Order: sequence, then structure tokens, then C-alpha cells
Amino acid sequence: MIEKILIANRGEIAVRVIRACREMGIRTVAVYSEADKDALHTQLADEAVCIGPAPSAESYLNMQNIISATLVSGADAIHPGFGFLSENSKFAELCEQCKITYIGPDSKVISALGNKSVARNTMVEAGVPVIPGSKEPVYTVEEGEKIAGEIGYPIIVKAALGGGGKGMRVAQTPDEFQASFQTAQKEAQMAFGDGTMYLEHFVEHPRHIEFQILADKYGNVVHLGERDCSIQRNHQKMIEESPSEALTPELRQKMGEAAVKAAKAAHYTNAGTIEFLLEKSGAFYFMEMNTRIQVEHPVTEWVTGIDLIKEQIKIADGQRLKLQQKDIKITGHAIECRINAENPEKNFRPSPGKITDVHFPGGEGVRVDSAIYTGYEVPPYYDSMLAKLIVHADDREEAIRKMRSALGEVIIEGVDTNIDYQYEILNHKKFISGDIDVEFIGGMMNETA
Repeated sequence: MIEKILIANRGEIAVRVIRACREMGIRTVAVYSEADKDALHTQLADEAVCIGPAPSAESYLNMQNIISATLVSGADAIHPGFGFLSENSKFAELCEQCKITYIGPDSKVISALGNKSVARNTMVEAGVPVIPGSKEPVYTVEEGEKIAGEIGYPIIVKAALGGGGKGMRVAQTPDEFQASFQTAQKEAQMAFGDGTMYLEHFVEHPRHIEFQILADKYGNVVHLGERDCSIQRNHQKMIEESPSEALTPELRQKMGEAAVKAAKAAHYTNAGTIEFLLEKSGAFYFMEMNTRIQVEHPVTEWVTGIDLIKEQIKIADGQRLKLQQKDIKITGHAIECRINAENPEKNFRPSPGKITDVHFPGGEGVRVDSAIYTGYEVPPYYDSMLAKLIVHADDREEAIRKMRSALGEVIIEGVDTNIDYQYEILNHKKFISGDIDVEFIGGMMNETA
């Protein structure tokens, strides 16, 4: 049995994992950089270990220091959270070599699914719909131009080992291809240290629909419904909701079955997310699989009543899933807004600094996941997310009203936030009607320009 978990992360996800562990009677170890010595997760954990200076490369991305902290503290498992090392196959492999339980999938599975070309080929073999794209990695403009001509324009160039919207460019015509490829490859090299690229047909005006799955070590796989993550800026999600207005019961079943099929084909274990692009015609395509817990997991927890972090820990501990697909019921509607320390009026410029006052809303169907407090210093070194505000109601219309009300109660003084911008989205007629796609933000910004 897992007795002590080290959380290899920071901020609200570290706090989220600590709370789940407390409820399960599991001791916790927090790790922190010098910039995070007063962070909430270091105060809530049973123990806390400093792993290096402020820059993430010297602390939260320092595998050796994290493994050392695990061994010194006597923790027998690591929860990677999201971001940082959460999808790093080398880190998972290091845990395996050191006999530390990694709360996530096997390192080989992370490696295979982290490579977009390999993941795509796995899905093709399993019969999961995929977007027409390159079958092998692409390294040069010349190779890419030939393949792009075969696939058909528009083309999106992606970093094969990337994520988070980095190393991605669209070429609408052959004339644009060279510049798009070279820019994306340069970005990929800088962000991931790898210039291997991948090409696929660019699906215009799609919705971003993802299915949450749970898979144990005995071949049992279930999906927990979908999340609509179409409200995003520069491929970064801003608002997520479950269920999606775009899915009929028949389409939901079809996509859910494809998600389960995808997980089984990859020999997946633990919590994961199958991401699809959905066209207005109802055609959908596998995009990628995230081998970790997602930022937006609370909306799924609201509509299913299932604690995903606890399920992750149970699966890693070798327990069988107690859930079958027939047990999963979607109840009501949930929406999540990501509150960031940034200034939308200044091109979303990050806004680090000292928080002088905080108030979060409460009440039935309102949840706040955060690690900030009055007097907390928001460091400039990490992601700018301050909190996740999540609401749950009987239907989408009521959930939108509840989120507007909840956002109106939030007070965060001392730093700029995107709260007013989120409120603007929630009042947009297209959002209210459910007529959204991944290009919604761009269209909204053009309206106000």
C-alpha cells in the first residue's frame, strides 16, 4: 500500500493532491523552489523539501533533486501533477528504476503517446479516426512540402514532441509552407530541444472535445464523458465545460467508445485524456492523448461525482477499478474558468507581484481550486494561473448565470487578472447560444478591435 506521496509540482494542483491524500490517510511531501518557500502547498504537506533555485530548470524540472527528495523523505510514490515533468517518460523511467511508484502510466506508454507520429499510427491501427497527416517524422522543408502536397492544404506544422501550443504554425497555401515550417521548427527546438516535426491537415473551425478515461492495470477502461475546451487563446484553454452542447447522445457514445478503444490500443493505465477535434458535420478526429491529470479535471468530477485524484492513486496502488461504464452518470452541467495573473488589455502580459487582498465566492455548486492567499507573492518564474473557479448547476443556462455571479464576487488585489475578460466571454451571445469553436477568442478580439 502507498503510505507517503511526494508531489512533484507546485501551486493549486499540489494543494489538490495533498487534500485528496489527507482524506485517504496518506502522508505527503511537498517540494519547493527557493521562490516557493512560503507557498501554500509547502505549508499544507506533512513535510517539505527545497529542491533548488527559482528557475524551474533548476528545481521543478530537476529530476535528480526530486528523486533525491523522494528517497530522503521515505516517500514510496510520486504524483507529478500537470506540466513540468508530468509527461516526461525519462522521469517516469527513473521512478521505475528507483522502485518508486509513479502515479501515472508506464514510461514506455508516455514515450509512445508523447510522440505525435507514433501516437497517430497507434490510433490508425486501432481504427480510431485520425486527421490525414504524415506517417513518419519530418525534418526538412523539402520533405514537408512533398508530404503537404499529398495531404492537402491547409496544413498545420507541429512539434512531434511538443505541447501547450508551442512549435505550431498553419500554412494555408504552398507559398506559406516554408516560412511556417521553419518558424515552427525553430520554436520546437527552443522549447523542447528537438526539431522533429509532424504535419497534418488543418481542420477549420472545429470544437476541441476531450474524453476523460480511467484505466486500471487489469485491462478495465471506462470513460467519464467529455469536456468542451473550445474556448482557448493561442492553443491555451481558458474556459472548459461538461457536457458539450455539440454532442448528441449517439455522438457521445460513438466518441466515448473511440476513446476507450484508443486507451486500450495504447495499453494505457491510470487517468488520461483523449483529445479530439470535432467538425460541424459530426466527424471527429483523434488529436493527442494527455498522459496526466488535466487542469480542467474538476468539471468532470462535478458532473460524475468521481474524485479523479483518488482514482489515480488507487490505480497506481494496484487496485482494480470499481466502476463499470454503466455506472457512469452525467448529472447537470459544470463550467470552469481559469483565473490568471495577466493583463488582457496589454496582450495578456503576465502580472507577478504581491496579492494584497483575496476573496473567493462560495455557496451551493461553487468550487475554487487555488493556492493563493492575502500576502502571497506571485512569482514571475512559472505559469500565471492563480485559481480555477468551477460551478455546477442543473443545466448550462443556469451554470452560465452561476459562473457570472461567482466571477462577480472574486476579489484579487495587487495583481492584474483576466476576470473581466472571462466575464465578457460569458456574456457573449455566441457563447450563450453554444455556437463556439477553437477560433472563438480570435473572432471576439476582432469584434472589439
